[in-house]
Amino acid sequence: MAALAFVPLHDEAWWPGAPTTAHGWLAALLGIAYVGASAATLLRARRGERAQAAAEAAEAGIPDADEWLVVHASQTGQAVEFAQRTAESLRAAGRRARLRAISTLDADTLAAARQALFIASTTGEGDAPDSAAGFIRDTMHAGATLPDLRYAVLALGDRSYRHYCAFGHALDQWLRGAGASPLFDLVEVDNGDPAALRHWQHHLGVVAGAPELPDWAPAAYAAWTLAGRRELNPGSAGGAVYEVRMSPPAEGGAHWHAGDIAEIGPRQAPDAVDALLAATGLDPEARVDAGDAPATLRDLLSRSHLPAADEVDGLDARALAGRLQPLPAREYSIASVPGEGSLRLLLRRMLRPDGSPGIGSGWLCDHAPQGGRIDLRIRTNPGFHAPAADAPLVLVGNGTGVAGLRAHLAERIAAGRHRNWLLFGERHASRDFHQREDLLQWLDAGGLARLDLAFSRDPEGTGLPTAATGGGRAAVHRGYVQDALRAESARLRQWVDDGAAILVCGSLQGMAPGVDAALRDILGGERVDELLAAGHYRRDVY
Repeated sequence: MAALAFVPLHDEAWWPGAPTTAHGWLAALLGIAYVGASAATLLRARRGERAQAAAEAAEAGIPDADEWLVVHASQTGQAVEFAQRTAESLRAAGRRARLRAISTLDADTLAAARQALFIASTTGEGDAPDSAAGFIRDTMHAGATLPDLRYAVLALGDRSYRHYCAFGHALDQWLRGAGASPLFDLVEVDNGDPAALRHWQHHLGVVAGAPELPDWAPAAYAAWTLAGRRELNPGSAGGAVYEVRMSPPAEGGAHWHAGDIAEIGPRQAPDAVDALLAATGLDPEARVDAGDAPATLRDLLSRSHLPAADEVDGLDARALAGRLQPLPAREYSIASVPGEGSLRLLLRRMLRPDGSPGIGSGWLCDHAPQGGRIDLRIRTNPGFHAPAADAPLVLVGNGTGVAGLRAHLAERIAAGRHRNWLLFGERHASRDFHQREDLLQWLDAGGLARLDLAFSRDPEGTGLPTAATGGGRAAVHRGYVQDALRAESARLRQWVDDGAAILVCGSLQGMAPGVDAALRDILGGERVDELLAAGHYRRDVY
């Protein structure tokens, strides 16, 4: 058919006639049309093949590479509910999610998946739910190889039982042993604790690329006061790091342990709220329903995602309030202990692509007024509390992760426990040695027995803490904190042989897996797994 289309181009005798320039252009166009039609036919065929393969995989229950597998192992239905909420959050973030009961899961389905989230209940005295029996028998006991799988576990349990969240931990250990990589550390939930569920949601938002998803259950904040803030690293090649200090509510003090988390209720920049109010012409002092109590429209807007002005044009204050979604809580490791008089945070000021600060760090670092209210709730974090108080302690971290480690040092030194070893990494000693004064003072006084620093962008030996002249010993390494660990491998083995626990705090990407790999190389994988099981290797990574 395509060949016949070229016949009319020859208006001369068939053999001797030479085509004109117009004939050449027409021939080229016909050729292009022919190639395009052929390509379209081939593309449709391949799409049909892919659609057929996807349909067959879906019918077989096999996820594709972009899909999130959300697996529930439930005894009473609670794990199913949290799995459904997890899947809904992923879909709200634009991700595809498939719910699966663990009873329908097998090794082939897991091997085909690229990311999976497990919501696992523990029943009785540490038993797996009945629905998991077949999976344990046929898949966990049979073994599997899952090097391409990234996963996370939400472990549901009751802390009053001896084997708390036992099945969740067993599932986590099995997945690690099968070669799967954790997206983040296991999250324990005691009797549906909303704070632990918010922690799960926080991690979920990060890995799904949607940190603004609303909380399932908003935190009940107390009114703290911004007592002070300062930039710790002016001129740094990295983002600005701030130390922020808060005073507890006037009606009573607050208590927390080293390792606990501050949940902050962020607020929008005042200029952004004022701009929306000006565009809508609404009264900022109008009283509206804020869910738990009446509030002014301005106050509610400051605590909510702000819609575009054209999306709410013509709405009155009450109707606008009904459309608002609250901002989710932000989590920060606490850097101080109650005896120091204030709650300290260290946070990096995050910037959007347009250069404006993010909502959480922008509120604390830029917009919150000195002496103004900070919505704050303390979340206990027993998974990062120090184990046996009299054991030596090895603390490893980078960047703002020094916050959680500093609190542990302050708590132990105040209790007279001085066998503490800190390994800390950052970019430059001159700019990024966060908490330098406190650490060198503790080193000089002997409260910190050993300090190893790793500055990745300094020459070897640069930045030695010369202010320390007393009991502690210090060294500086080129590279990253995991390199400092390897350089001190003999010392690490000796400390662990002496009963030391290891606490790691800092970035989930890069540092945490690098430190874990170094520990396994130095101590052996079996020894590290024993430390994990005994609670002597704990992490707070983000």
